[in-house]
Amino acid sequence: MEDDELIPLSALQHYLYCPRQCALIHVERLWAENRYTAEGRLIHDRADEPGTEMRHGVRTATAMPLINRALGMTGIADVVEFREAPDGLHPYPVEYKRGKPKQHRADEVQLCAQALCLEEMLDTRISEGALFYGKTRRRRIVAFDRDLRTLTIETVQHIRRMVEEGQTPAADYEPKRCDACSLNELCQPRSMGKRRTVIEWLERQLKE
Repeated sequence: MEDDELIPLSALQHYLYCPRQCALIHVERLWAENRYTAEGRLIHDRADEPGTEMRHGVRTATAMPLINRALGMTGIADVVEFREAPDGLHPYPVEYKRGKPKQHRADEVQLCAQALCLEEMLDTRISEGALFYGKTRRRRIVAFDRDLRTLTIETVQHIRRMVEEGQTPAADYEPKRCDACSLNELCQPRSMGKRRTVIEWLERQLKE
């Protein structure tokens, strides 16, 4: 697969948060920043500096490039810890997030995607990683079980299909999600959502 056909790892989180948001960013190439995205960028500042260090027997790599050509995805890991194991150093991905743990699985999927890249790159098997949240200042362990791996792979496939078709999903306004989105002004979910409702009403009238 050519490099320009690879799906960015960040797209997985965008898609699970909102397929329309994902299309606006990765199909229409639109972007805008708000307080939430700015805070997220700040918490990544340390991890975004490439480098390695050894501490307490753990070698830590920051801003590590990742790729999985079989699945067609690429990105950068915030932190990968290489821990001592009987068969050598074992990779352990850690993703930094602002805020606190969420109800949906977007963060877990993004972390699992990093693990799938590391598995292909290093010819190994990774059982778990961690999400570090800025608000709680704690790590949450994520097990890369079969269900999470399946969800991750299916998400990549959905995104690839959407990108290849070049279609942006219709708006579906949900206050808690949409009002916090940095693309709210570009997306216009309130008006676009109403417009879709009118079309559906007209179609229903024609059918009747």
